[in-house]
Amino acid sequence: TQSTWVTMPFRRQSDRSEVSCCMKYSMFGFNVIFWVIGVAFIGVGVWAWWEKAAITNIAQATIQTGSLDPATMFIIIGGVVFVLGFSGCVGALRENICLLRFFCVFLAIIFLAEVTAAVLGFVYKDWVKDSLSSYIKGNIKVYRDDPDLQDVIDSVQSSLECCGGDSYEDWDKNEYFNCTSKSNDDIKSAEACGVPFSCCRKNNEDEFPDDIQVINTQCGYGIRQSSMSSSRNDIIYTIGCVQAFDTWINDNIAWVAGISIGIAVLQIVGICFASNLISDIKAQRAKWYRSHPTNRR
Repeated sequence: TQSTWVTMPFRRQSDRSEVSCCMKYSMFGFNVIFWVIGVAFIGVGVWAWWEKAAITNIAQATIQTGSLDPATMFIIIGGVVFVLGFSGCVGALRENICLLRFFCVFLAIIFLAEVTAAVLGFVYKDWVKDSLSSYIKGNIKVYRDDPDLQDVIDSVQSSLECCGGDSYEDWDKNEYFNCTSKSNDDIKSAEACGVPFSCCRKNNEDEFPDDIQVINTQCGYGIRQSSMSSSRNDIIYTIGCVQAFDTWINDNIAWVAGISIGIAVLQIVGICFASNLISDIKAQRAKWYRSHPTNRR
C-alpha cells in the first residue's frame, strides 16, 4: 500500500514581542528627574538676573575678568541638563532613535570631557593651581560689582577658612580694600588695607546661643596694616584659598573619589540604557518591515 502524506498549510505565529517597557520607562523616569532639575537651575538663574537687573554690568565684568556671573553659570548648567534630560525623556517615551542617539553622544562627550579634565588636572597640578589662583584674583577685583559673586566668595572663604587666592594680600587688588583706597570725599576708605569679614576667624561661636549668629562685618578693617602684623593671625585666616582647597581635597579624597565614581557610573548606565533601547527599537522595526515588506521606505 502506498502511504499518503497530507501537507498541512504552515501558519506563521505572530511575533508579539515589543520594546522592553522596563527599560523604556526606567529611561523615561531617570531623565524626567534631570529635566526638572534643569528647569529649576534655569529658573533660579533667570530670577537672579532679573532681581539684579545688571546684565550690562555682568557682561562687562565677564569681559574684564574672564569669569562668569553665578547666575549665568546656573543658566548654562541648567540648559545643558535640560537638553540632556529632554532628549532622553522624550526619546524613550516616543521611541525616537534620533533623540536617543543625541542623548548618547551628548552624554558620552560630557563623560569624556570629565575624564580628560581629571587626567589633565592630575598631571598638570601646578598649572591648575596657577589658573585657579588667577581666576580667584580676577574675581577679587570685581568683588563689590556683583552681589551673587560676592556671596560666593564669602561662602568659599568662610567654609574653607581661607583668604584671597594665594594669600590675604591678594585683596590689595580690589579698589575698595587697596591700602591707597579713598572715598568720594577724598578721605581714606574704612575698608582700605583690610579684607572682607569672611576672612575673619570665628572666635565668638561660644558667646551666643546656637540659634543666634552674630557677624562682625568690620572685623577685617585695616588688618593688613603693618601695625596689625602681631595680631593678624589671631583675627583673620592668612592662608590662600588655593592652598586651602588643595588641603580639603587631600583630606576628603575618599568622598571626592566616591562621588566622582558615582557620577561616572550614572553616566555610563545612561549611555548603556539608551544604546540598548536603540537596539531594541531597531530590532522591532526590522521585524515589522519583514512582516510588512510593502511598507518599507
